[in-house]
Parts: sequence; structure tokens; C-alpha cells
Amino acid sequence: MPNLRFALRTLFKSPFVTLVAIVSLALGIGANAAIFSLFNQMLLRTLPVPEPERLVNLVATGPKPGSQSCSTSGDCDAVLSYPMLRDLEKGQSPFTGIGAHRDFSANVAYGKQTTNGTGLQVSGSYFPVLGVRPALGRLLGPEDDAIVGEPRVAVLAYSFWQNRFAANASVLNDTIIVNGQSLTIVGVAARGFEGTTLGERPQVFVPITLRGILSPGFRAFDNRTNYWMYAFARLKPGVSLEQARTAINGPYHQIVTDVEAPLQKGMSDETMARFRSKSLILEPGSRGQSIVSSETRAPLRLLLGVTGFVLLIACANIANLLLARAAGRASEMALRLSIGASRGQLIVQLLTESVLLALFGGLAGLLVARWTLDLIASLLPTNAVETLTFELDPPVLIFAASLTLGTGLLFGLFPALHSTRPDLLPTLKGQAGQPGGGRAAKRFRTTLATVQIAMSMALLVSAGLFTRSLFNVSRVDLGLKIDDLVTFRVSPELNGYTHERAQVFFNRLEEELARLPGVTAVTCSLVPSLGNSNWGNDVHVEGFPSGPDVDNNSRFNEVGAGYFRAMGIPLMAGREFSTSDVRSAPKVAIVNEAFVKKFNLGRDAVGKRMGESAGKLDTEIVGVVKNAKYSAVKREIPPLYFSPYRQDAAVGRMSFYVRTAADSNQLVASIPKVVTGLDANLPVESIRTMPDQVRDNVFLDRFVSVMSASFAILATLLAAVGLYGVLAYTVAQRTREIGVRMALGAAPERVRSMVLRQVAIMTIVGGAIGLTAAIAVGRLAESMLYEIKGWDPVVLVGAAMALGVVALGAGLIPASRAARIDPMRALRYE
Repeated sequence: MPNLRFALRTLFKSPFVTLVAIVSLALGIGANAAIFSLFNQMLLRTLPVPEPERLVNLVATGPKPGSQSCSTSGDCDAVLSYPMLRDLEKGQSPFTGIGAHRDFSANVAYGKQTTNGTGLQVSGSYFPVLGVRPALGRLLGPEDDAIVGEPRVAVLAYSFWQNRFAANASVLNDTIIVNGQSLTIVGVAARGFEGTTLGERPQVFVPITLRGILSPGFRAFDNRTNYWMYAFARLKPGVSLEQARTAINGPYHQIVTDVEAPLQKGMSDETMARFRSKSLILEPGSRGQSIVSSETRAPLRLLLGVTGFVLLIACANIANLLLARAAGRASEMALRLSIGASRGQLIVQLLTESVLLALFGGLAGLLVARWTLDLIASLLPTNAVETLTFELDPPVLIFAASLTLGTGLLFGLFPALHSTRPDLLPTLKGQAGQPGGGRAAKRFRTTLATVQIAMSMALLVSAGLFTRSLFNVSRVDLGLKIDDLVTFRVSPELNGYTHERAQVFFNRLEEELARLPGVTAVTCSLVPSLGNSNWGNDVHVEGFPSGPDVDNNSRFNEVGAGYFRAMGIPLMAGREFSTSDVRSAPKVAIVNEAFVKKFNLGRDAVGKRMGESAGKLDTEIVGVVKNAKYSAVKREIPPLYFSPYRQDAAVGRMSFYVRTAADSNQLVASIPKVVTGLDANLPVESIRTMPDQVRDNVFLDRFVSVMSASFAILATLLAAVGLYGVLAYTVAQRTREIGVRMALGAAPERVRSMVLRQVAIMTIVGGAIGLTAAIAVGRLAESMLYEIKGWDPVVLVGAAMALGVVALGAGLIPASRAARIDPMRALRYE
């Protein structure tokens, strides 16, 4: 306690130094805590279930001829067919059980109010394998998926039950409408359990055997070539991952060879050999299944490294401040040593001061972390904000506390050891005229400043790379006009509409939207434009060969009349779709330039025939349109064909596009009223302007660029403060030496040059080291950059120039001060 009181008095004796140190630490610790919050949620946090380390994910590798449907839970390598799941469940010797799941879009109605969200279709073993307990009622079990289509029951997610039903226990055995189907509520899942997929927050859990009635058009329960479900398992006690992999692949290979291989048609010998030899891969499943983790791993590691650099720069600044203060306290340390204080006692006292300083910085850092999380939330799309928590939860607080203690020891250790040397008295006598308080301290301060410059250079280059990458993304030619365009989606099939009734609804909605003031065009599409959704088919095109291992796959979309005119996509040849292209009319298609190139259609594409079934060329190509981005801004434009949605008898959802000559935001407010006028129970999904849709499409680029640039600027300013501090202190300590030089005839310009020379040396050395590190980091980060190399010369030169200007600015004031020293006053300086 005496040490603590003395440390407080010492810190408040120099309030300016203390304030600078606290602010520097707050910025560094706060930035690290905020990024760690996301890092923990996306890459470290395990599922809130018993013994999550015993969970494994099952990944079924290709080839997978047939239909593949994947989602946020993983890519298409991971999905299994329903018959394969049932086969594996029968021989699951290394596992206590195998669970399966698939997300689906859910319109949930209760009490005359319908909301759109996400549901999860789960196997009967899903909850038992996880070991999740109910908060109310019961959860789904093996008896709930024994028969396809039965029983019609549902379990509510805890947060949905709490928010939508006010945590009312009387909802048990009540009826809830999910996608037009009446289901009985049998329970509520445990608090904190939000499914097994990061990035999805389901509202309801239903038996996987209800997929046929909740996902209209699904008919694949008995189809072994339809891959759509994700599976995981729990290892038996004492069974390792390798042992389980060997054990499960025995029956898996037997099923593939004896049951599934004979079903494959038109497959080459080479592909058949690969099909027979494919294996089931087991991966650690403690964090669930999600593509979000793999997509964010590299950016979050990069940002955590960047914030680590910022904190190290702040620590270097404070170490320099403490060294400077230690030189001023040399007499105090010498006196305390001379009257019997041990070196250990003095080191403990000085470290107490450092840790106390870090504690104040850490507490202020929590406020900075809160602000940083708010900034991050503003950069992320709505669905990400809804599925992540932007709070300082216990793991983040523990991380911040550990960081605080570690930094307090890190920046305080060398000053404490240096200022309490046993030979302090003779050293002080011998160094009375030496600048900087001793050669060792001077070298250490100069080294710290040089390291700060090196780290700043590395961060500036990284920020420059991502900023230029984002600039390149913003200049991508989308091939369509997004200004003054509003988009939204409606899914009447999820409210129990028949497909015929849905078609009528779409026609009426187009008519009503066209009547809104200022609206100049209305159209729609099955696949949302730039919505990260990819739908594809194998097609057969007149004049293009087909057969084993021939790539005849193309992306597709179903669109409304006048789609290309409304979207601003130029028509190169032929005609647009019209309202007369209905089911009773001949089938037609429009293709893009990439489709023409892939299928060798040349200049005579219009009039050629194509089809989706082998040997059935039943569709005429009536137009060719210019290439336009399909699902993502950064992806290459794929071969793509369009068909009129009015010729499809099974369309139950649509994304609409409304172009206006007025204010887009007013249109966003008007559209829900139009939909409500047609059906008050039909929710409007994902309504936004198309520029917002594009921004969400590249949100990760914007997020990394903004955060890395912010941290790089912060690091550079901290480095400038550190450089200024070193030079200012050096000039102060060398006042007598400079006075002697000037008394002997040295001109002020020469004194100024002497100080700036020191700046130049540190900047060149530090900049060169930082540049080397930045090039290495840039090469590692090239996968995250768009149309730019990790060693882009423009960025490297720009970062070097920026750092040079900042360093010159930091050194100019001390250099000018040195040049203005009065020789007579300097000779009397103590």
C-alpha cells in the first residue's frame, strides 16, 4: 500500500507526462480489445455445449455429380445427401451420434404478425449429440424425424422466445405458422444457444424431415445425388480424430462403391476412379460449421497484428518517457540506495508506478474499445450486426486486463533496471556532462524510436495497399446502373402461396410499384443482383459438344419483362423479354457475352437453341446482353443465361428492382406500404438502395481498409510523438554541448542540420526495416487485395514520403529550438 500511494504521488507530480502516457495506452489497449472481441467471436469461441472439443465436422469431398446446395454453414465440399446420413448413422461406431442441419428462410407468423428470419432444420440427433438442454418444454429427438413430413413440431430459439413472446411459458403447445404450415411449439432451446453456424441466428428449430413442406419444391429425401445437408458427430470417450477417421471411412467407402457408384451415368473412367476413392474428412467441430470463420480469419489476424504494433509503439513511447523521467530522478534513486534501500525494492516501486500507469490506460482503453466497436458496427452489413455482439464481454475484459498488466511490465522493466543500477553514484559522477543521461539509455531511446518508425512504415504500407485495393473495387465496372435503384425481396411461397397465386401476386406488385410517383421502371429476378447468391445448371447448347468431363455449366437467372432496360444492362443483339413470354409461349433465353464465348456461339448466337436436359434443345436464344456482374463485385463475370420467370411454373419468391427519378430514400419508405396493401402478412425482406447492396457486397474490403488506415495513422502519430520526445530530450540534455559549439562559431543552420541528421538516420534505418517487413506482409496479404500486388511501388513510395514528412515535422521543432540556443545561457546550464 505505501508503494501504491507513493506511485500515485509520483505520477501526479508530472501530470502532462502521465496524461500523454494514459492516452497512448488507452488507444493501444482499446484498439486491441475491440479487434479481439471480433477475433474471439469468429475464430476462438467454442459452442456453448458440454465438451465441445469432442465434436467433429464431417466433410464429404467430391466429385459430386448431381445437385449441390450449400449455405453459410460451409462450402459445397461439406454437404451430404439425406440417404448417406441415414447410412452413416447405422454404422457410427466411433461416434456417440451424428447430427445434421440445414438453414432455411422462414416467415414466422404468430398473433397476426409475420416476420422473416432464419430457421434451422435439424435431425433428431442434433440436440442429443450437442448435449443442449431445454430452457422450457422439450427439444427435438430421434422420434421427431422418423417419418418424412411428420411430426409438425417446432422449438423456439431462446432469444426469439424472449423478444417475440416476452418469455411467456404459456406458449408451450401453442401453434406457430412457419412458411404457411401450422407447427406445435414443444420447447425452447437453452439460453445462449444460437445454433451451430456462425453468421446465422435461427428463430426456430424444426425436424429436418419437414424440409419438403417448409422449403417449397424440395423433393430430394431419397435422392443420393442431391447434396444439401451439413453433418457433425461427437467422438466416443477415448477415441481420437485419426481413429474416428479410419473407422468411419470403412463403411463410407463401402456405401460409395456398392450403392452410389452404380447410380452414376455418363462418367469417364478417370472421374469414376476418383469417385470411388473419395473419403470422408473429419475436422474439429468445437466452433461449429461456418464459412464466416474461413473468410474472416486472414483479415482479423492482420488487424490484430496491426493493433499489436500500435500498442508496441505506445509502449515504446512510454518507455522513453520513463527513461527521461528516470534521469531526472537519478539523485532520488542514489539517495535511497545510499541510505539502505535494496535494488529490488526500488525496482518493485518503479514497476508499481508503471503498472498503475497501465491500469489507468487500460480503464480508459475500455472506453476507446467501446467507440471502436461502434465504428466497426457501422462498417458491417445489417445481417452481420444482428448475428454478432458488440459488447465488452468477460473474455474481452480478461484479455484487456492481461494486456494492461503485460504492457505495464513491458514498458517499465528497462527504465526500472537502468535507473537502479548498484553503481549509480559513480556512474552519475562520470556522466555529469554526457548528453542523454548515459550511453546505454541514449542507445535504448534511439533504438525504440527507430523501431517505432519501422513499425509505422509497415503499417502505412499495409494501409496503403488495402486503401488502393478498395479504390480499385470502387472503380469496378459493374455493367449495370445502380444509382436511383431500390431493391427488396418478397417470398409469398413462405406464406403458403401456391405458385400460381404467387405469379398473380408478382404481376400485381409490379403494376402497383409502377404507379408510385417518380418510378420510371420496375422489374424483378429470382437470383438477387450482387447478393452473393449463385445458381447454376448444366446446359446443352446447339453446336457445343457434351459428354463425360465436359464443362457445360452456366449460372442462370429468371427475370421479369424489361429487366435489362431497367437495370441499365445494354442489349447487344436480339430482343428483351416481354410480358407475352409466358408458359404457353415458346421457351426463350437471353445470354451474356461470357456465355457466348464459352459455348462458341460467335456472332450468330441469336436463333441458336439450348436446353437444360440432355438431347432436349427446347429453348431459343433470342438476345445477347453485355456482361454485368452477377453475384459479387470482385468475382469474374460467369457465363450466364436468363429466362423469363413467367415461363417457370414454380417461382415462389422474387427480388424486385424499382428505379426512380425522385429520392431513393422516399421510395424505400413507400414500398412496404405497397406490399402491405396487397398482403398485410407478407414481410418485405432486405429492402435497400442498390448502392447500399453494393457496399454490403464488399463490406470486408471496406472494413479492412478503414480499420487498417485508422490504426496506421494512429501508429504514425504515436511514432511522431515518440520521435519528438527523443529529440526534444536529447536537445535538452545537450544544451551545454550545443552552447559550446555555437560559442566556438557553429552557425544555427549547422546545429539545426545536426539534429535533423539524427532524424534522417533514424528515419532511413527504420523506414528500410519497415519497408522490408511491409513487402513480406504484403505478399502474404495478396489474397485479400484486388488487382494490386503486395509490393505496389506507388504505395511503397507514398508510404515512404508520408513517413518522411511526419518525421521531418517531428524533428523540426527540436532542431529549431536547438538552433535558437543562447551560448551564454547554455554555458551556465545545469
